[in-house]
Amino acid sequence: MSERPNPRRQDTLLQRSSLEEQVAGSTICLRFRDIAEEHPDAPAYSIRAEHGWETLTFGEARREVLAIAAGFVALGLAPGDTVTLMMVNRPEHVLADLGAVHAGGRPISVYATLAPEQVTYIARDSEAKIAVLGGEYELKRWGQALAELPGLTKVIVLDPAACPDDERFMTWEEFVALGKERYDTDAQSVDERWRAVKPHDTLTVLYTSGTTGNPKGVPLSHHSVCYNAAGLDLVSDLPTFGTQISYLTYAHIAERVLSLYLPLFKGSHVHFCPDVTQLSTVLREVRPVLFFGVPRVWEKLMAGLLAVMETQPEEQQTQARAAMAAGVRFIEAGQNGGTPSAEVVAAYERADAGLLSIVRSLIGFDRARWLASSAAPLSSEVQRFFAGLGMNVMEVYGMTETTGAFTVNSPHRYKLGSVGAGMPGIEIRIADDGEILMRGPIATAGYLNLPEATSDLIDEDGWLHTGDVGSLDNDGFVRILDRKKEIFITSGGENISPANIENYLKEHPLIGQALAYGDRRPYPVALITLDAEAAPAWATNRGITFTGLADLTQHPDVLAEVTGVVNRANERLARVQQIKRWKLLPVEWSTDTEELTPKFSLRRRVIHTKYSDTIELLYGTG
Repeated sequence: MSERPNPRRQDTLLQRSSLEEQVAGSTICLRFRDIAEEHPDAPAYSIRAEHGWETLTFGEARREVLAIAAGFVALGLAPGDTVTLMMVNRPEHVLADLGAVHAGGRPISVYATLAPEQVTYIARDSEAKIAVLGGEYELKRWGQALAELPGLTKVIVLDPAACPDDERFMTWEEFVALGKERYDTDAQSVDERWRAVKPHDTLTVLYTSGTTGNPKGVPLSHHSVCYNAAGLDLVSDLPTFGTQISYLTYAHIAERVLSLYLPLFKGSHVHFCPDVTQLSTVLREVRPVLFFGVPRVWEKLMAGLLAVMETQPEEQQTQARAAMAAGVRFIEAGQNGGTPSAEVVAAYERADAGLLSIVRSLIGFDRARWLASSAAPLSSEVQRFFAGLGMNVMEVYGMTETTGAFTVNSPHRYKLGSVGAGMPGIEIRIADDGEILMRGPIATAGYLNLPEATSDLIDEDGWLHTGDVGSLDNDGFVRILDRKKEIFITSGGENISPANIENYLKEHPLIGQALAYGDRRPYPVALITLDAEAAPAWATNRGITFTGLADLTQHPDVLAEVTGVVNRANERLARVQQIKRWKLLPVEWSTDTEELTPKFSLRRRVIHTKYSDTIELLYGTG
């Protein structure tokens, strides 16, 4: 593949050289040692207990990690062996993960929503030796793997009540006690293990959730993680010792980088939220400086706020809209390093003092410095809504295969609607067919045990092929148009991005999910679901009586509102992209019902298969 001249390349390579020098020789083990020795009393990890938050300092956490590493050594874990983890976000997950790293092992967090067959595949593919599981739910997911894989020699169970009475199992308390006893008598063996870890050793393997087929293992090195963390630190302008919330699974690359690794660079205080339904409460208590949410999280937060706003008198709603308009103008004016005019600043400051700062404080974002979204496109309506509150929710873009984000919008350089510019030292180009390519130190070396897939991922010139179609503007900002393989072609030969159509539909808080379809068909159609939280609130505010979500999908007022949503979306689309027919489904899609991946992306083929009869009816062929 011939490479076009890129005037930014020299600057990019200079940035890379500088960051490479900064992280030379670094491992996560060394970063943890340094932060624990320099700030032993700084709070590191907190979780809500019966009487408030229980907290471990960095010094206490590292002592726990070394003891846990000793426990893994005592159980026979050799350097390079795999420890698999499946539990909710809590300190034990992080401690077990880092403990495995300090023992020379490679920890792998597994999505708790995967089927037993997929769990077994991952355990076999990664040659898992030890598993750390939360309790009864996780044990059921691992039943098949335990039956088929004798090499999985030990299972540690966090919930003592769920731990089977079998020598293959032990409780977390028993494991920690074993580790402390071993470390007290032989600390040197553990110290030798973590000191022997090198920058290009595998730090973790994450399995992509995927939409079809078996998950693919993505090895990530200490060096790639340290480089990415240092790059994020450089562009995000985050203060040291800030607060943040961990609530997405650690099988998700964004959560892993932001709340497991980055705190070892920034000294951040991580608060765990094991139950995502409690996120709003935890937000108000923690008031995070950094907060990352996949688009579905931001959509639900917006829907909740809109539901509250709709209960207010019309006069107050009018005042709120005026204040939010000032917020949008202020953030729009700051794009790409721009400076808002004195008039825009004054209007924003009045709106902020009178309403916006109060709302941010009420929902827990009054101290926020960096708000981010990724994993799927964030609709412009959602982004503008939060901009109206003075919250710049910045899209970033990356993959598991790129150690997370490789393009970012930063507080000082951003463009709404884009996923940002390249991270320091990362090369980006657009291929002839529109595919986004990247090259740099954060790219994985390839998939685990999959040489053919690796050759498809990384070409002979070192460019990693993302599978996404996008554009790169003159200022270096990237915009995502669609997944390369998700663009459908109508029977008229038109290439259409379903994500573009779906985002317009989802801008309305009533809509939970939408899927546009039209491959080899004369026109696009859509399957639409209601938002299980926003729709009942919307209906209640209008005096609509109903028995459940399915009942609402038949109500004429709801159908009329959705008709309006579709019509407004069509007004913004080219004629060939417009939805000709649609169906409002009586259910909500979820990971449990398999329409969504653990990252809340659509499993398109699953939906196409499950609702094939409905799709045929929309085309009049059912």
